[in-house]
Parts: sequence; structure tokens; C-alpha cells
Amino acid sequence: MRSSRVLRALAVFAAAGALVLTACSPSGTPSGTPSPSAPAASTCVADPARAASATPGARTMSALPAATAAKLDAAAKRAFALGASPGAIVGVRTPQGTWITAYGSADPAAGTPMRIGMHTRIGSLTKMYTTTIVLQLAEEGKLKLDDTIGQYVPGIPNGDTITLRQLADMTSGVASYTMNERLVDAYLADPSVVYTPDQLIAAAVPLSPLFEPGTGFSYSNTNTVLLGEVIEKVTALSFGRELQLRIIDPLHLKNTSWPDGSTAIPAPYAHGYTLNGPDATPTAPTDSTSWNPAWSFTAGEIISDIDDLLTMGRALGTGQGLVDAQSQQMRLTSFSKIGYGFGMSCSNGWVGHTGDISGYNSSLYYDTATDTTVAVQTNSDIASGGCKNSPTLADDPGDAICQTPAVRLLVALSGELGTAYAPPPRS
Repeated sequence: MRSSRVLRALAVFAAAGALVLTACSPSGTPSGTPSPSAPAASTCVADPARAASATPGARTMSALPAATAAKLDAAAKRAFALGASPGAIVGVRTPQGTWITAYGSADPAAGTPMRIGMHTRIGSLTKMYTTTIVLQLAEEGKLKLDDTIGQYVPGIPNGDTITLRQLADMTSGVASYTMNERLVDAYLADPSVVYTPDQLIAAAVPLSPLFEPGTGFSYSNTNTVLLGEVIEKVTALSFGRELQLRIIDPLHLKNTSWPDGSTAIPAPYAHGYTLNGPDATPTAPTDSTSWNPAWSFTAGEIISDIDDLLTMGRALGTGQGLVDAQSQQMRLTSFSKIGYGFGMSCSNGWVGHTGDISGYNSSLYYDTATDTTVAVQTNSDIASGGCKNSPTLADDPGDAICQTPAVRLLVALSGELGTAYAPPPRS
């Protein structure tokens, strides 16, 4: 029988990313349950062509006006106080300027304050980087988005009909390997083990398909791991090398890295805290800083800092420096009514992703209406507030709303900037 701790871990891992814990299909069923039909398209981005043609503001790198910064700081402090994270780094970039600040502690045991420029694991934000490389390869004619996964990876149920596009928008029907209890048990028993992509995929195969390709939605880390394998087969290079050549170098991301199976995080870094694992308790979360991120491969392994995230967020929202205008407009019109599209999600015109990996929670969103980017790094993936299913701290500081710390900060900051990002409900 599964322990309650493993059940909690399954819930966290299975939904790590944009749709959090209780992401629902149009029918209101959990994201792990197939929808009766494919989610219809939405118009979350009001003017995709305008977003894809945005140009940098002349004053983007200067400081935001003091009055604006003061409002953002007050909102962030209120949200941070309600979150269950030792520390946070937040950043906002608009055509009028940039505002970045840090709160709390990077390492409570050592008394180290959180500082701007610290590295954290960014979890499922990685999915946006992976799917962007797929788009680049399609532009170069090295693959087609409607190629089937069976052309690249054998042994996937329905592999002769599942397309790369369906893997990217989570309509493939391939189960997430995080639904495999045996694999989760093994991972939590020894988080230092390096799992290969093939091992992760193999753990998902017996649980697949959840539904016929294109007829439902289920957020699945396996989808993006499969796309990572496609990238490596098409290019004959490692994903880390492709990431460097295609995203890190062109965008001049100085503090973004691919750990490639290493547990190390470049200094300076924040320690991460989680309630996952058999030893964590609501009064004593586990320091998961050195847990091996190979568990998530191209679905969640990247490390970054706040300045790089702000640069990447705008590039993802506009396509600038990453993909051409045609590819970007396709991406900005790919969102279903439940808010997920080609490797990213959308809410009230904000496009991006949220990332959970044990010990860290991040949010990165771009507002297509105002050319504004918001990035949040926190060193805890622990929810707070009125949570019935998500594990919380014993002295839960939250309010009636159940949210993870980075999402709570994203909502607060976006609200001060005009139209608030509206996350899916979490319980």
C-alpha cells in the first residue's frame, strides 16, 4: 500500500508545471483523467501578430519609476508573507524599465539571505525551452511538427499516430512517468540516482495510452522527455549542447545551465526545501538542494537566475531571438480552452509556465498586451493557504487560497501591473 507521503509526492510530480495540482479538463476532471474530447481552441492572446512583432523598449534596462516599484514591492511583500518559502527573488520588466528584488533567506540553517543573481532549479519552465528547440528544428526542415513519435522513438503506444505537436500541447495520451508508483517509490528512496530518459519513458509505457491521440488532455512529463529524445536524434548532439547553441548563446544567458546529471548548482545558489520524501514533516521540510534533477530531463532540469529568466520570458512571448514570426503566431494561437498550448500556458493574455521540482517553485510569464515580463524564483515547492490535499507547513502562513509560493507572487505582481494572471485552482 502506498504511504501518504508517496501519494503526496505523486500529486506534486504528476502536475508539476503550468497546471499545478488540480488542473482540470473542460469536463472538470483532474488532468490525469482523459477529457471526452479534445479541448477547443481559445483566443487567450488578443493580438498574436502584434505580440510577435514587438520591439524592445528604449528604457527597458533602466529602473522602473519609484512609485511603480513601491507598489510592486508592497504587493510582493504581502504575497511573500503568505507563502511557505524561506526566500524569493522577483523581477518585472516593462517598456518603462526593470525592477528586481529579493526577500527572505537562501539558506535558513546558515542564515544566508536571498540575493539577486542566485541560481535555482526552474523545473517545468524547462518545457518552454525544449519545445522552442523543436520549433527551431521545424523551421530548419529537420523535422515536421506532424511527424509521429514512432518515427523517432519505438515502443510508444499509439506511436504511429501521436504527433510531435500533440506531445508539445499535452494531447498525446501518453501517461506521465510520475504516475508510476514503483518509479516514484524508488526515486524518493534515493533521490541521488541518475535516471536515463529511456528509463523514464519505459515507466510510462505500461500506463499508456490514457486516451486516443488528440481526443483529450493530460499534463505529462513524458511528452517533453520524448521531445528531448527527438531533439538529440535529429541533431546528433546532446540536449545540453543544443540548448547552449540555440538558446543560451543567442540570448546571451550568462547564468542558465544544463546540469547533465550533476547534482551541483552554480554558486551562488539558494537551498531548496520540500515536503516530498519519507523524512520530511510539516515541521521539518527536507533540504532537497542536492537531489538529482536527471529525474526530469528535458521536462524540468534547467537552472537559471532572475535576469536570464526575464530575458527568456520576453523572448518566449515575442519569439524574438528564438523563432520566426510565423512560428510565434502559431504558438500564440495554440492554446486550448483550458489554457495550454505548444509547450506553454496562457491566462488573461499572460503566456508562460510555472515550474515545480522538489525544493523549488518558479513562474515565468509575459503579458502579450503590455509587453511586460514577470519572473519569480522561490526556494520551496510547498503550498500554503486553504489546501485540502496539498501538503503544507505546520504553521501554514497562507490565506484561504491554496497556492505555491511562486504562483502567489506572480498573481500579486501581475495584479499590480494591470490584468492579473489567473492560475488554475489548487486544492
